[in-house]
Amino acid sequence: MDGRGGRRRGMGAYELTEETPVYVISVAAQLSGLHPQTLRQYDRLGLVSPDRTAGRGRRYSARDIELLREVQRLSQDEGINLAGIKRIIELENQVAALQARVAELSSAVEGAAAAMQQREAQVHASYRRDLVPYEDVRQSSALVVWRPKRDR
Repeated sequence: MDGRGGRRRGMGAYELTEETPVYVISVAAQLSGLHPQTLRQYDRLGLVSPDRTAGRGRRYSARDIELLREVQRLSQDEGINLAGIKRIIELENQVAALQARVAELSSAVEGAAAAMQQREAQVHASYRRDLVPYEDVRQSSALVVWRPKRDR
């Protein structure tokens, strides 16, 4: 349903994931240990962007709460400014997307390798067994011509 995976195919309408937006701003503020106004500011800055209801109310997911706590930790404990935190979040999201792409490509390569091995086995199985490769022990540039007997 949403771009962040709030509802996924095959899931029931009431199954919750860490991406499901369920917390209103006051609950999210309590869970993250931040003031609701701070959450609004983070939303305006694009640090943590919760989903919106039809009435434009914010709904935070468990992942959003985790991200709010991480923003707080980076700001308070590490002394990183909000612009730096935003860049860190962007880079972490980019790394996650690239890791997913690598996994997808690895899976595709494994599938192609399996298909190639299967096709190779089919080709080897189709070889005529009465033909034997000719290996000359001595070095020679002679050409051997084989002419089958013709039935007349």
